[in-house]
Formats: sequence, C-alpha cells, structure tokens
Amino acid sequence: MKGAHAVLHDPTGLMDAELPLDRAPHEALVTAVLARKDPDLAPCDYEQIALQLTGHARAVAADVRRLVAVLPRSDGRGALAEVILREADGRLSAPLKGTACCVQNRARLVRALYTRLDRLTEPVPAAM
Repeated sequence: MKGAHAVLHDPTGLMDAELPLDRAPHEALVTAVLARKDPDLAPCDYEQIALQLTGHARAVAADVRRLVAVLPRSDGRGALAEVILREADGRLSAPLKGTACCVQNRARLVRALYTRLDRLTEPVPAAM
C-alpha cells in the first residue's frame, strides 16, 4: 500500500526504552559530517544522512527525557537538560533539506544530546 502508515500508541515510551542506542556508528557519522567544511555529496545523500541523524537524535532525546524525569527538582542537571531538549524539539521540527548545513546542524544536535546524556548518567560528586 503506497502512502500508508501505521500510528503506534506508546504513552509509556516502552518501545524506545527496550532498544539500546547504537552509539559508536552514530558518533562516527557525526565526526565525519562535522570534519569537513562542505562535503561534496548529492542532495539525496544529505537527505539520507539527515534522516539517520534525526532518528538517532529523537532516540537520544527520549533517553535524556527519561533520565530527567527521575531527577529531583533540586538537581541542576535537569534544568540544563530541559534547555537542550527544548532546543532539540525546535531543531527536529524543522523540515529536512538536502544540504550540508542541515546535516551538520543535526550532527551538532546529536553531539549536544550525547553530552547531556553523559552528564546525566555520571555519578554526582558528593557534597562537602
């Protein structure tokens, strides 16, 4: 069926939670995309890379949201994560373009989300 799609109802986010992130290949893709000023690729290649990075950014953002949800309100890491998540929502709602700029913006977003994810998962230093 051409043009058909299914809508999945997953209010608890279990589908995302059961799949571990495949981090290494996506970080390699981010590094490759950001390493070159203006890679000479066809627009359809840029679109495929942007789709890949967009899907991964959504998955990382879902993990960040889950971690933020269990933090105490007094933990400043949650507030910083909320800022990144709002920015991610804005960037991910922008339409994809078959350009190097679009791909590099998605790569920067994935990098920022992973930075925030790492800070949320590292142990909190003990107060003195």
